[in-house]
Amino acid sequence: MTDKVLLIGHGSREHAIAKALVKGGAELYSLMAHKNPGIVKLSKKTLLSKLTDFEHLKELSSKVDFAVVGPEAPLAKGISNVLADQGVPCVGPKTQGAQLESSKSFARELLEKHRISANPRFKIFSSIEGIEAYLKEIGGFVVKPDGLTGGKGVKVFGEHLQTEDDALQYCQQILKEHEQVIIEECLEGEEFTLQAFVDGKQVIPMPLVQDHKRAYDGDTGPNTGGMGSYSCEDHSLPFVGEGDVEVAIQVMQQTVAAIKRETGEPYKGFLYGQFMLTKQGPKIIEYNVRLGDPEAMNVLPLLQDNFVEICWGIINGTLKRASFEEKATVCSYLVPEGYPSAPKRGEPIIIGDVKTELYYGSVHQENGRILTTSSRSIALLGIGNNLQQAHEQVVESLDKIQGKLFYRRDIGTQELVSRRIQHMRRILQA
Repeated sequence: MTDKVLLIGHGSREHAIAKALVKGGAELYSLMAHKNPGIVKLSKKTLLSKLTDFEHLKELSSKVDFAVVGPEAPLAKGISNVLADQGVPCVGPKTQGAQLESSKSFARELLEKHRISANPRFKIFSSIEGIEAYLKEIGGFVVKPDGLTGGKGVKVFGEHLQTEDDALQYCQQILKEHEQVIIEECLEGEEFTLQAFVDGKQVIPMPLVQDHKRAYDGDTGPNTGGMGSYSCEDHSLPFVGEGDVEVAIQVMQQTVAAIKRETGEPYKGFLYGQFMLTKQGPKIIEYNVRLGDPEAMNVLPLLQDNFVEICWGIINGTLKRASFEEKATVCSYLVPEGYPSAPKRGEPIIIGDVKTELYYGSVHQENGRILTTSSRSIALLGIGNNLQQAHEQVVESLDKIQGKLFYRRDIGTQELVSRRIQHMRRILQA
């Protein structure tokens, strides 16, 4: 009997999820805000709607066996709770677990209360009072809004904030839009992403990935939602030790157990740990309660097990394992000119003879044309026996797509990876 699956979301991550579900034998139904041509092609039925407007859910949920949620906003608003009330199990945490991403203060306080060692120093403020004194006390710092910001709300002293006055002004701006602001110590190290399938108890890790937030080559320019990412054939990263991976997995296992103790609700879905590898070991930068975008594209195509069966394992609490091909991947995004601050919308994209995996992102299909919207347009994925092979595939395909777009060419290159390795060595030897 064919499993009928509802997919919520319309980006490249969701296109990757859709491909994995259909490969696993699913009959796909989709709810999205923009008509993603890749997902439309794979779906038996699609419905266009705002993802946090749940009025239209019943129209599709009555037809399906379970749902998979791609982005964080509907999870934070409670889509898993609503679907459960309609008798549809969901791969994605309920609101209690979704707080890990929707409330940075919840995440920090959870780790502190349950003595999970990966927390940096931090303090939470609901008014401007006391912030100036704490900035002076902590030295290097990071300012974070307590809420969802699409990956663009975090600002670092010395990079985005040049003075303490800049930081105070930014805190005031945050407190006009959010109830709280978090000040954290600025950690020195290299970031890596550990994603996992979680069934309430079991945490099944995926290959490590490193994302690149800066808009331009050489890690310059403004922060974005992610311009691309890479993973290695050994499922680790060149600057991460085996013991570091074990610590990171343990931290995520402890966090999942803490959520159950704290809220009474088991965490079921995908869990994304953004770690900073420091001289003191891995520290949590943030948690996301869904697959990463672009990191989903690095791992799902390598999955050797049936993704639909894994989803049922998450729902039923029966996860056992997940195996992945020993291949390297490089994912690169093409984004509209002006992104992230002033992206050019409604511009046509012409796709030529692309040999790599292609994932449609925030585009809209209209009268047979593919148009840019306000965010990242198309992700390309190279898969090879090593990073060089994967990178060469992507670069060749990038030049086959035309439009008012730009992209980074350096993701997954030996030069960039070597800089990461040398940076980590200097930190560990200091």
